[in-house]
Amino acid sequence: MAATMNKTPATTFLLIPAAASLVLLLAAAASVEASAFDYAGAFDKCLLFFEAQRSGKLPADRLVRWRGDSALTDGFSQGVDLVGGYYDSGDHVKFGLPMAYAVTMLSWGVVEFEKEMVDGNKLHRVLDAIRWGTNYFVKAHTQHNALWVQVGDGDSDHLCWERAEDMSTPRTAFKIDINNPGSEVAGETAAALAAAAKAFKPYDRMGKYDDSLQSAKKFYPSASGYQDELLWAAAWLYEATGDEQYLRYVSQNAEAFGGTGWAVTEFSWDNKYAGLQVLLSKVLFEQGGSAAGYADTLKQYQAKAEFFLCACLQKNNGHNYVSSSAFLLTVYADYLAESRGTLRCPDGEVKPAEILRFARSQVDYVLGKNPKGMSYMVGYGSYYPTHVHHRGASIPSIYAMNATVGCMEGFDKYYNSKNADPNVLHGALVGGPDANDAYDDDRCNYQHAEPTLAGNAPMSGVFARLAASPADNTPEYTPAPNAPSPSNGGSPLEFVHTVTNTWKANGVDYYRHVVTAKNTCGHAITYLKLQIKELSGEIYGVSRTNAKDMYEFPSWMTRLDAGAQLTIVYIQGGPAAKIAVVEYKTA
Repeated sequence: MAATMNKTPATTFLLIPAAASLVLLLAAAASVEASAFDYAGAFDKCLLFFEAQRSGKLPADRLVRWRGDSALTDGFSQGVDLVGGYYDSGDHVKFGLPMAYAVTMLSWGVVEFEKEMVDGNKLHRVLDAIRWGTNYFVKAHTQHNALWVQVGDGDSDHLCWERAEDMSTPRTAFKIDINNPGSEVAGETAAALAAAAKAFKPYDRMGKYDDSLQSAKKFYPSASGYQDELLWAAAWLYEATGDEQYLRYVSQNAEAFGGTGWAVTEFSWDNKYAGLQVLLSKVLFEQGGSAAGYADTLKQYQAKAEFFLCACLQKNNGHNYVSSSAFLLTVYADYLAESRGTLRCPDGEVKPAEILRFARSQVDYVLGKNPKGMSYMVGYGSYYPTHVHHRGASIPSIYAMNATVGCMEGFDKYYNSKNADPNVLHGALVGGPDANDAYDDDRCNYQHAEPTLAGNAPMSGVFARLAASPADNTPEYTPAPNAPSPSNGGSPLEFVHTVTNTWKANGVDYYRHVVTAKNTCGHAITYLKLQIKELSGEIYGVSRTNAKDMYEFPSWMTRLDAGAQLTIVYIQGGPAAKIAVVEYKTA
């Protein structure tokens, strides 16, 4: 029930069963001429969920009419104004970390899919949802080194089942400062404000862009610890400002903070590495050779991003089945399509159109293309959860029943009731089914039935993207002969670095690195000398020379034809080796 921040709430929506086959999924997706799902309608409902989660004084033009004003004195007992923000899930605690993550993801959706949102006439509503969060974060930053990061106590909140408008539980607020550090939530708040600044910049008529950006810089912590959020914040500050100091930060701290050392299969409100790696891959795609001073490190970030994406596609013996993955797959497919590239996984290459089809299949599963034929988005379709683990949805609205519902009365009359929710929580993505596709529509089962901000936010951008091209007719990309890499800086070889396995031995993390070097110069290479630095283990696929760190073709190879590739494999702990072409000759 997301009672405390040391317990993972139901924010990771299970999309497909672990036993599902990539081949079957792609074949099924390819057989569909056009999707039967209304992505624009799902997008609309997704935004309604954020309205239903609002805390504070609600605007008169709100669309969710069963909600009323609530928590209008938050922070007052501690001398601060903390009115506003969002309730985290089915309870009434305002947790700063997942709230900030949700705002970051909503903003990232605008950054990537602004045109699609404009075309669908939804951009203003997404910006409103972002603004509701950023206004709260700015208020919560009451002093230079102080940030209020939580309102409400999870333990006492969960002892009551009552409407937000009737709240009787303590609204204790908690802050971080020099005596109570919290770099993770400070970093995520900085990321949220920087991402929001980027989203608002073209539409900034009232200084929101500058306000958000200045606040983001203030929130950005210099202390170490909670490294993924620190790198994530710096990456978003670079995205928003273009200031090289932030790119330098993610480059210099890439190894020490785990940015290029962790090959992960999770992206969520408490683990940002995969999102960080995808976001920094975007820098490499956009800047290519102009990012020369940081290209090697950015390529390492990209290698980890592609490990994650291949795991999502079940192309490297990994697995990943959460709604946030659908977002990263969708944006990366567009990055690749724009740069005329493909995703190279150990089990084969995947074209951008195939990645997008796979992401679409995940979304379709959520909306009803699953063994139960059930939509796991509340209010979408005709068959969806009607017993959501959500206080406000399960109790009649104050406009339908003005009498106060007491703390324990709510449990007796509504929590344990078998009746359907009197208020439809449109757009809420519930926790979802288990690995065997079993789902119990039971209000008491919070793992299955509780929606969250963090679970919904990534899907906003995905719905916008899919609504813009509802038919599964994304054109296939066929690489042009000898097409140069956008990021190889004039090298005759395009290097793609992938981590295909990882394990721990004697307390040390080891990685199996596979590097493919594709000849993109347009001519056969008859002589090649590579410099491979920072190599600590054995290497296969090249021959060592007498010179330090220098390698040539393996003994069985005398030339590398145009378009052909050389595969290099090595195993070692720590960061990846650095590979560069020193000398080559062509036929």
